[in-house]
Amino acid sequence: MALTKEEDIQMMLVCKTHLGTRNCDYRMKRYVFRRTVDGIHIIHLGKAWEKLMVAARMIVAIENPSDILIASQRPYGSRAVLKFSQYTGASPAAGRWTPGTLTNQITTKYMEPRLLIVTDPRTDHQSIKEAAYASIPVIA
Repeated sequence: MALTKEEDIQMMLVCKTHLGTRNCDYRMKRYVFRRTVDGIHIIHLGKAWEKLMVAARMIVAIENPSDILIASQRPYGSRAVLKFSQYTGASPAAGRWTPGTLTNQITTKYMEPRLLIVTDPRTDHQSIKEAAYASIPVIA
């Protein structure tokens, strides 16, 4: 069932995905629609929807789901990583990231994914750096 952009944005509004936090990183300013009186940033859902569609196209372009690696070092992201990998067949990396997973071929945990998905670019910076060395595209 294909939904239109307007229907998707309506569903995002109902789920309150447009509500951000009081803190706003300078890299996120272009995705902020405005700021409320109490200081909460409102995310521009049109731009967020476009980025979601780009990410969805990247994921769909990979034929074998086990070639997708999903990583999260945050405790709240671990459950989402495990659920996503359970339903899609992707490879999870929840918890501590072992350095050299993408670059050191001697290690037992060495992997060669075609796509890396991380939940938080700040905490998962090691995996992003290794993916850059190995020329692996990243969705963060």
